Amino acid sequence: MTTFETRRGMFALPDGITYLDGNSLGPLPKTAVERARTAIADEWGPMLITGWNKAGWMDLPSRLGDRIGRLIGAPAGSTMVGDTLSIKVYQAVASAVELRPERKIVLSDNGNFPSDLYMADGLLRSLKQGHELKIVDPEAVSDHINEDVAAVLLTQVDYRTGRLHDMKAITAKAHTHGAIMIWDLAHSAGALPVDLTACNVDIAVGCTYKYLNGGPGAPGFIHVRPDLIDQVRPALSGWLGHEAPFAFDLDYRPGQGINRMRVGTPPVIQMAVLDTALDAFDGVDMNALRARSIELSEQFIGEVEATCKQVELASPRDPQARGSQVSFRFVEGYAAMQALIARSIIGDFRAPDIMRFGFCPLYNTSQDVSHAAAALCDIIATGEWDQPAFRTRKAVT
Repeated sequence: MTTFETRRGMFALPDGITYLDGNSLGPLPKTAVERARTAIADEWGPMLITGWNKAGWMDLPSRLGDRIGRLIGAPAGSTMVGDTLSIKVYQAVASAVELRPERKIVLSDNGNFPSDLYMADGLLRSLKQGHELKIVDPEAVSDHINEDVAAVLLTQVDYRTGRLHDMKAITAKAHTHGAIMIWDLAHSAGALPVDLTACNVDIAVGCTYKYLNGGPGAPGFIHVRPDLIDQVRPALSGWLGHEAPFAFDLDYRPGQGINRMRVGTPPVIQMAVLDTALDAFDGVDMNALRARSIELSEQFIGEVEATCKQVELASPRDPQARGSQVSFRFVEGYAAMQALIARSIIGDFRAPDIMRFGFCPLYNTSQDVSHAAAALCDIIATGEWDQPAFRTRKAVT
Protein backbone atom coordinates (compact mmCIF):
# COMPACT_ATOMS: atom_id res chain seq x y z
CA MET A 1 0.00 0.00 0.00
CA THR A 2 1.08 3.58 -0.62
CA THR A 3 1.35 6.03 2.24
CA PHE A 4 -1.87 7.73 1.16
CA GLU A 5 -3.87 4.51 0.88
CA THR A 6 -2.77 3.69 4.42
CA ARG A 7 -3.80 7.11 5.72
CA ARG A 8 -7.30 6.78 4.30
CA GLY A 9 -7.94 4.47 7.24
CA MET A 10 -7.36 7.37 9.62
CA PHE A 11 -10.69 8.94 8.59
CA ALA A 12 -14.25 7.94 9.49
CA LEU A 13 -15.61 7.98 5.96
CA PRO A 14 -19.27 6.88 5.91
CA ASP A 15 -19.98 3.64 4.08
CA GLY A 16 -21.25 4.18 0.56
CA ILE A 17 -20.21 7.86 0.42
CA THR A 18 -17.75 9.23 -2.12
CA TYR A 19 -16.50 12.44 -0.58
CA LEU A 20 -15.02 15.07 -2.88
CA ASP A 21 -15.68 18.15 -0.74
CA GLY A 22 -12.70 18.21 1.59
CA ASN A 23 -11.84 21.59 0.10
CA SER A 24 -14.91 22.88 1.96
CA LEU A 25 -15.00 20.67 5.07
CA GLY A 26 -12.59 17.85 5.81
CA PRO A 27 -13.96 14.52 7.05
CA LEU A 28 -13.85 13.31 10.64
CA PRO A 29 -10.53 11.84 11.79
CA LYS A 30 -11.23 8.59 13.63
CA THR A 31 -9.31 9.79 16.68
CA ALA A 32 -11.26 13.04 16.95
CA VAL A 33 -14.16 11.64 18.95
CA GLU A 34 -11.91 10.14 21.61
CA ARG A 35 -9.74 13.26 21.72
CA ALA A 36 -12.79 15.46 22.22
CA ARG A 37 -14.05 13.04 24.90
CA THR A 38 -10.70 13.28 26.65
CA ALA A 39 -10.77 17.08 26.57
CA ILE A 40 -14.28 17.09 28.01
CA ALA A 41 -14.35 14.13 30.41
CA ASP A 42 -10.73 13.79 31.50
CA GLU A 43 -9.63 17.43 31.41
CA TRP A 44 -12.53 19.88 31.74
CA GLY A 45 -14.54 17.54 33.98
CA PRO A 46 -12.10 16.69 36.78
CA MET A 47 -9.63 19.53 36.31
CA LEU A 48 -12.13 22.37 35.96
CA ILE A 49 -10.28 25.67 35.61
CA THR A 50 -6.95 24.08 36.56
CA GLY A 51 -6.96 22.51 33.10
CA TRP A 52 -5.47 25.72 31.71
CA ASN A 53 -2.26 24.73 33.47
CA LYS A 54 -2.54 20.98 34.03
CA ALA A 55 -3.78 20.08 30.55
CA GLY A 56 -1.74 22.73 28.72
CA TRP A 57 -4.75 24.51 27.27
CA MET A 58 -3.06 27.90 27.28
CA ASP A 59 -0.24 26.61 25.08
CA LEU A 60 -2.50 25.11 22.40
CA PRO A 61 -2.55 28.19 20.10
CA SER A 62 1.24 28.33 19.77
CA ARG A 63 1.78 24.56 19.74
CA LEU A 64 -0.77 24.05 16.99
CA GLY A 65 0.65 27.08 15.20
CA ASP A 66 4.02 25.37 14.99
CA ARG A 67 2.41 22.15 13.71
CA ILE A 68 0.69 24.09 10.93
CA GLY A 69 3.84 26.13 10.37
CA ARG A 70 5.69 22.98 9.31
CA LEU A 71 3.13 22.50 6.53
CA ILE A 72 3.40 26.06 5.20
CA GLY A 73 7.13 26.69 5.40
CA ALA A 74 6.96 28.91 8.47
CA PRO A 75 9.63 28.81 11.20
CA ALA A 76 8.74 27.82 14.74
CA GLY A 77 7.23 30.61 16.77
CA SER A 78 5.80 32.53 13.81
CA THR A 79 2.27 31.07 13.51
CA MET A 80 -0.61 31.36 15.97
CA VAL A 81 -3.96 29.52 15.98
CA GLY A 82 -7.17 31.06 17.31
CA ASP A 83 -10.31 33.02 16.50
CA THR A 84 -11.77 32.76 12.98
CA LEU A 85 -10.18 33.28 9.58
CA SER A 86 -12.21 36.48 9.12
CA ILE A 87 -10.77 37.85 12.36
CA LYS A 88 -7.27 36.96 11.18
CA VAL A 89 -7.87 38.74 7.87
CA TYR A 90 -8.94 41.84 9.81
CA GLN A 91 -5.80 41.65 11.95
CA ALA A 92 -3.60 41.23 8.90
CA VAL A 93 -5.02 44.12 6.90
CA ALA A 94 -5.12 46.44 9.93
CA SER A 95 -1.47 45.72 10.66
CA ALA A 96 -0.46 46.20 7.03
CA VAL A 97 -2.09 49.57 6.49
CA GLU A 98 -0.64 50.85 9.74
CA LEU A 99 2.84 49.80 8.59
CA ARG A 100 2.35 51.89 5.43
CA PRO A 101 0.46 54.95 6.74
CA GLU A 102 1.24 57.13 3.73
CA ARG A 103 -0.45 54.70 1.31
CA LYS A 104 -4.19 54.35 0.83
CA ILE A 105 -4.83 51.33 -1.41
CA VAL A 106 -5.39 47.71 -0.43
CA LEU A 107 -5.27 45.65 -3.60
CA SER A 108 -7.16 42.39 -4.09
CA ASP A 109 -8.84 40.43 -6.87
CA ASN A 110 -12.37 39.40 -7.77
CA GLY A 111 -11.45 35.75 -7.27
CA ASN A 112 -10.83 36.34 -3.59
CA PHE A 113 -13.22 34.85 -1.07
CA PRO A 114 -15.92 37.47 -0.41
CA SER A 115 -15.44 37.38 3.36
CA ASP A 116 -11.85 38.58 2.93
CA LEU A 117 -13.11 41.48 0.85
CA TYR A 118 -15.91 42.26 3.30
CA MET A 119 -13.51 42.36 6.24
CA ALA A 120 -11.00 44.55 4.41
CA ASP A 121 -13.68 46.93 3.16
CA GLY A 122 -15.33 47.19 6.57
CA LEU A 123 -12.00 47.97 8.22
CA LEU A 124 -11.05 50.62 5.67
CA ARG A 125 -14.45 52.29 5.98
CA SER A 126 -14.11 52.36 9.76
CA LEU A 127 -10.69 54.02 9.53
CA LYS A 128 -12.17 56.94 7.54
CA GLN A 129 -8.71 57.92 6.33
CA GLY A 130 -9.34 57.80 2.59
CA HIS A 131 -8.35 54.17 2.06
CA GLU A 132 -9.63 52.26 -0.95
CA LEU A 133 -10.11 48.54 -1.51
CA LYS A 134 -9.16 48.10 -5.15
CA ILE A 135 -10.43 44.90 -6.76
CA VAL A 136 -9.08 43.76 -10.13
CA ASP A 137 -9.08 40.59 -12.22
CA PRO A 138 -6.71 37.89 -10.90
CA GLU A 139 -4.56 38.09 -14.01
CA ALA A 140 -4.14 41.84 -13.57
CA VAL A 141 -2.95 41.93 -9.95
CA SER A 142 0.74 42.36 -10.73
CA ASP A 143 0.04 45.19 -13.16
CA HIS A 144 -1.72 47.17 -10.43
CA ILE A 145 0.97 46.90 -7.75
CA ASN A 146 2.66 50.29 -7.40
CA GLU A 147 3.86 52.80 -4.81
CA ASP A 148 0.28 53.71 -3.87
CA VAL A 149 -0.48 50.22 -2.59
CA ALA A 150 -0.18 49.66 1.16
CA ALA A 151 -1.01 45.97 1.05
CA VAL A 152 -1.84 43.21 -1.41
CA LEU A 153 -4.45 40.77 -0.08
CA LEU A 154 -4.87 37.55 -2.08
CA THR A 155 -6.12 34.03 -1.59
CA GLN A 156 -3.51 31.77 -3.15
CA VAL A 157 -6.08 29.33 -4.57
CA ASP A 158 -9.32 30.72 -6.02
CA TYR A 159 -12.18 29.14 -4.08
CA ARG A 160 -14.34 28.84 -7.21
CA THR A 161 -12.02 27.74 -9.99
CA GLY A 162 -8.91 26.56 -8.14
CA ARG A 163 -6.77 29.08 -10.05
CA LEU A 164 -3.36 29.25 -8.35
CA HIS A 165 -1.52 32.54 -7.89
CA ASP A 166 2.28 32.61 -8.18
CA MET A 167 3.09 33.37 -4.54
CA LYS A 168 6.80 33.96 -5.03
CA ALA A 169 6.48 36.28 -8.04
CA ILE A 170 3.64 38.39 -6.67
CA THR A 171 5.25 38.72 -3.26
CA ALA A 172 8.48 39.87 -4.91
CA LYS A 173 6.55 42.42 -6.98
CA ALA A 174 4.80 43.73 -3.86
CA HIS A 175 8.11 44.12 -2.06
CA THR A 176 9.71 45.85 -5.05
CA HIS A 177 7.08 48.56 -4.64
CA GLY A 178 7.21 48.61 -0.84
CA ALA A 179 3.81 46.99 -0.22
CA ILE A 180 2.96 44.48 2.51
CA MET A 181 1.99 41.06 1.12
CA ILE A 182 -0.85 39.11 2.75
CA TRP A 183 -1.76 35.59 1.61
CA ASP A 184 -4.88 33.66 2.55
CA LEU A 185 -4.01 29.95 2.60
CA ALA A 186 -7.54 28.63 3.16
CA HIS A 187 -7.33 26.40 0.08
CA SER A 188 -3.57 25.81 0.27
CA ALA A 189 -2.63 24.64 3.77
CA GLY A 190 -2.62 20.85 3.76
CA ALA A 191 -3.33 20.69 0.03
CA LEU A 192 -0.08 21.70 -1.62
CA PRO A 193 3.48 22.65 -0.73
CA VAL A 194 3.74 26.19 0.63
CA ASP A 195 7.01 27.84 1.61
CA LEU A 196 6.31 31.19 3.24
CA THR A 197 9.96 31.60 4.21
CA ALA A 198 11.32 31.02 0.72
CA CYS A 199 8.73 33.41 -0.70
CA ASN A 200 9.52 36.02 2.00
CA VAL A 201 5.81 36.44 2.78
CA ASP A 202 4.97 39.18 5.27
CA ILE A 203 1.68 37.88 6.66
CA ALA A 204 -0.37 34.76 5.97
CA VAL A 205 -3.72 33.61 7.31
CA GLY A 206 -5.80 30.50 6.86
CA CYS A 207 -8.44 28.15 8.23
CA THR A 208 -8.18 24.62 9.57
CA TYR A 209 -11.52 23.01 8.72
CA LYS A 210 -10.82 22.27 5.04
CA TYR A 211 -7.75 20.24 4.11
CA LEU A 212 -6.51 20.21 7.71
CA ASN A 213 -9.68 18.38 8.84
CA GLY A 214 -10.16 20.29 12.11
CA GLY A 215 -13.96 20.09 11.98
CA PRO A 216 -16.77 22.62 11.45
CA GLY A 217 -15.89 25.90 13.11
CA ALA A 218 -12.24 24.96 13.65
CA PRO A 219 -10.13 28.07 14.36
CA GLY A 220 -8.10 30.13 11.94
CA PHE A 221 -4.38 30.87 12.03
CA ILE A 222 -2.05 33.76 11.32
CA HIS A 223 1.64 33.89 10.47
CA VAL A 224 3.83 36.98 10.59
CA ARG A 225 7.39 36.96 9.30
CA PRO A 226 9.70 36.91 12.35
CA ASP A 227 11.64 40.05 11.42
CA LEU A 228 8.37 41.96 10.99
CA ILE A 229 6.39 40.85 14.01
CA ASP A 230 7.80 43.36 16.50
CA GLN A 231 6.70 46.18 14.18
CA VAL A 232 3.10 44.98 14.12
CA ARG A 233 0.65 46.67 16.45
CA PRO A 234 -2.33 44.41 17.05
CA ALA A 235 -5.44 46.35 16.09
CA LEU A 236 -7.52 43.78 17.96
CA SER A 237 -5.85 44.15 21.32
CA GLY A 238 -7.30 41.17 23.12
CA TRP A 239 -6.25 40.31 26.63
CA LEU A 240 -4.41 37.13 25.63
CA GLY A 241 -2.29 39.15 23.24
CA HIS A 242 -1.12 41.28 26.16
CA GLU A 243 2.47 41.05 27.35
CA ALA A 244 1.22 39.96 30.80
CA PRO A 245 -2.47 39.00 30.56
CA PHE A 246 -2.75 37.96 34.18
CA ALA A 247 -1.31 41.20 35.48
CA PHE A 248 -4.68 42.70 34.44
CA ASP A 249 -3.16 46.07 33.64
CA LEU A 250 -5.54 48.68 32.29
CA ASP A 251 -3.14 49.64 29.52
CA TYR A 252 -2.34 47.33 26.61
CA ARG A 253 1.22 46.24 25.90
CA PRO A 254 1.62 43.79 23.03
CA GLY A 255 3.06 40.38 23.84
CA GLN A 256 6.35 39.08 22.58
CA GLY A 257 6.54 37.81 19.02
CA ILE A 258 3.55 36.06 17.48
CA ASN A 259 1.82 35.95 20.88
CA ARG A 260 0.69 39.51 20.28
CA MET A 261 -1.63 38.20 17.54
CA ARG A 262 -3.69 36.27 20.09
CA VAL A 263 -7.07 37.85 20.77
CA GLY A 264 -9.65 35.89 22.74
CA THR A 265 -9.84 32.72 24.79
CA PRO A 266 -8.90 29.70 22.68
CA PRO A 267 -11.66 27.15 21.87
CA VAL A 268 -10.04 24.28 23.74
CA ILE A 269 -12.27 21.40 22.63
CA GLN A 270 -12.08 22.43 18.97
CA MET A 271 -8.32 22.83 19.24
CA ALA A 272 -8.02 19.38 20.79
CA VAL A 273 -9.76 17.94 17.74
CA LEU A 274 -7.49 19.92 15.42
CA ASP A 275 -4.46 18.63 17.28
CA THR A 276 -5.33 15.02 16.58
CA ALA A 277 -6.42 15.84 13.01
CA LEU A 278 -2.94 17.15 12.24
CA ASP A 279 -1.51 13.72 13.04
CA ALA A 280 -2.57 12.67 9.54
CA PHE A 281 0.16 14.93 8.15
CA ASP A 282 2.98 13.60 10.31
CA GLY A 283 5.67 12.27 7.98
CA VAL A 284 3.79 13.30 4.82
CA ASP A 285 5.91 14.62 1.95
CA MET A 286 3.87 17.57 0.70
CA ASN A 287 5.46 17.35 -2.73
CA ALA A 288 4.33 13.73 -3.01
CA LEU A 289 0.86 14.71 -1.81
CA ARG A 290 0.74 17.44 -4.43
CA ALA A 291 1.80 15.02 -7.18
CA ARG A 292 -0.94 12.60 -6.18
CA SER A 293 -3.60 15.32 -6.07
CA ILE A 294 -2.63 16.31 -9.62
CA GLU A 295 -2.96 12.68 -10.73
CA LEU A 296 -6.46 12.49 -9.26
CA SER A 297 -7.60 15.81 -10.69
CA GLU A 298 -6.19 15.02 -14.16
CA GLN A 299 -7.97 11.67 -14.08
CA PHE A 300 -11.25 13.38 -13.18
CA ILE A 301 -10.98 15.97 -15.93
CA GLY A 302 -10.09 13.33 -18.50
CA GLU A 303 -12.94 11.01 -17.59
CA VAL A 304 -15.56 13.75 -17.43
CA GLU A 305 -14.55 15.39 -20.69
CA ALA A 306 -14.34 12.08 -22.52
CA THR A 307 -18.06 11.50 -21.99
CA CYS A 308 -19.80 14.71 -21.01
CA LYS A 309 -19.71 17.50 -23.59
CA GLN A 310 -22.30 19.68 -21.85
CA VAL A 311 -19.89 20.87 -19.16
CA GLU A 312 -17.04 23.35 -19.43
CA LEU A 313 -13.84 23.21 -17.41
CA ALA A 314 -13.73 26.30 -15.19
CA SER A 315 -10.36 25.44 -13.63
CA PRO A 316 -7.04 26.11 -15.35
CA ARG A 317 -6.13 23.39 -17.82
CA ASP A 318 -2.53 23.33 -16.59
CA PRO A 319 -2.44 21.32 -13.33
CA GLN A 320 0.46 23.43 -12.08
CA ALA A 321 -1.77 26.50 -12.33
CA ARG A 322 -4.53 25.20 -10.05
CA GLY A 323 -4.88 23.98 -6.49
CA SER A 324 -6.27 20.65 -5.36
CA GLN A 325 -9.72 21.10 -6.82
CA VAL A 326 -11.48 20.92 -10.18
CA SER A 327 -14.49 23.00 -11.16
CA PHE A 328 -16.84 22.51 -14.09
CA ARG A 329 -19.44 24.95 -15.37
CA PHE A 330 -22.92 23.70 -16.19
CA VAL A 331 -25.95 25.93 -16.59
CA GLU A 332 -27.91 23.76 -14.15
CA GLY A 333 -24.93 23.10 -11.93
CA TYR A 334 -26.83 23.40 -8.66
CA ALA A 335 -29.44 20.81 -9.61
CA ALA A 336 -26.81 18.49 -11.07
CA MET A 337 -24.82 18.65 -7.84
CA GLN A 338 -27.92 17.86 -5.78
CA ALA A 339 -28.59 14.87 -8.00
CA LEU A 340 -25.02 13.74 -7.49
CA ILE A 341 -25.34 14.10 -3.72
CA ALA A 342 -28.53 12.03 -3.88
CA ARG A 343 -26.32 9.30 -5.32
CA SER A 344 -24.04 9.62 -2.26
CA ILE A 345 -21.30 11.46 -4.15
CA ILE A 346 -20.58 14.76 -2.43
CA GLY A 347 -19.08 17.81 -4.06
CA ASP A 348 -20.48 21.33 -3.84
CA PHE A 349 -21.76 24.26 -5.88
CA ARG A 350 -20.67 27.88 -6.18
CA ALA A 351 -22.85 30.47 -7.86
CA PRO A 352 -23.67 31.07 -10.55
CA ASP A 353 -22.91 27.77 -12.33
CA ILE A 354 -19.84 26.05 -10.88
CA MET A 355 -19.74 22.44 -9.69
CA ARG A 356 -16.70 22.06 -7.45
CA PHE A 357 -14.76 18.91 -6.54
CA GLY A 358 -11.85 18.65 -4.10
CA PHE A 359 -9.18 15.96 -4.26
CA CYS A 360 -7.47 15.00 -1.02
CA PRO A 361 -4.91 12.19 -1.40
CA LEU A 362 -5.02 11.42 2.31
CA TYR A 363 -8.38 9.74 1.71
CA ASN A 364 -9.48 10.05 -1.95
CA THR A 365 -8.68 7.26 -4.41
CA SER A 366 -8.73 6.65 -8.15
CA GLN A 367 -11.88 4.59 -7.61
CA ASP A 368 -13.56 7.62 -6.03
CA VAL A 369 -12.65 9.66 -9.09
CA SER A 370 -13.99 7.17 -11.64
CA HIS A 371 -17.19 6.63 -9.69
CA ALA A 372 -17.88 10.37 -9.43
CA ALA A 373 -17.01 11.11 -13.06
CA ALA A 374 -19.26 8.35 -14.38
CA ALA A 375 -22.17 9.39 -12.18
CA LEU A 376 -21.86 13.07 -13.09
CA CYS A 377 -21.83 12.30 -16.80
CA ASP A 378 -24.84 10.00 -16.47
CA ILE A 379 -26.83 12.55 -14.48
CA ILE A 380 -26.27 15.20 -17.12
CA ALA A 381 -26.78 12.90 -20.11
CA THR A 382 -30.08 11.54 -18.81
CA GLY A 383 -31.36 14.83 -17.42
CA GLU A 384 -31.70 13.23 -14.00
CA TRP A 385 -30.97 16.64 -12.46
CA ASP A 386 -34.24 18.06 -13.82
CA GLN A 387 -36.42 17.42 -10.77
CA PRO A 388 -38.05 19.94 -8.39
CA ALA A 389 -36.28 18.45 -5.39
CA PHE A 390 -32.87 19.04 -6.99
CA ARG A 391 -33.71 22.58 -8.11
CA THR A 392 -34.81 23.73 -4.63
CA ARG A 393 -32.02 25.81 -3.11
CA LYS A 394 -30.87 24.86 0.38
CA ALA A 395 -29.31 27.20 2.93
CA VAL A 396 -25.80 25.85 2.25
CA THR A 397 -24.83 25.09 -1.34
